[in-house]
Amino acid sequence: MPDIELSDDTSRLDIARIHAWLASSYWTPDIARAQVERQIAGSHCLGAYLPDGTIVAFARVISDRASFAWLADVWVDESVRGQGLGTKLARWFVEHPDYAGVRRFGLATKDAHGVYAKLGFTPLARPDRLMEKLSGPFAAILEQD
Repeated sequence: MPDIELSDDTSRLDIARIHAWLASSYWTPDIARAQVERQIAGSHCLGAYLPDGTIVAFARVISDRASFAWLADVWVDESVRGQGLGTKLARWFVEHPDYAGVRRFGLATKDAHGVYAKLGFTPLARPDRLMEKLSGPFAAILEQD
């Protein structure tokens, strides 16, 4: 893997590229750019950059930094996939001092269970205690999946 720098400096994020990635994902197909901008504004974001400054990966965490954190939108560009960068992004958050005391760190994935298992993520310990409320459009996406 080439030298890749991780940074949570939001001024470096390439919003257009991140929007394109997320709009092509299975979890947020066709997401509006304005929604991506709101998500970024309300999250702790991390970009992965080549030496020339090109962003090649992205992830974000939503958290109160005390009891709950949610890892979301982990995306690695095809040009650098398969080199452990997704794990590196997730590990950066899991090991970040701001989340050291978090009681529950959650995420959702369709196909990367092995990536997250390496970092200690497991299936829900008590699924009978967790609930969710999905928007109509998002519920429709999950029904197609």
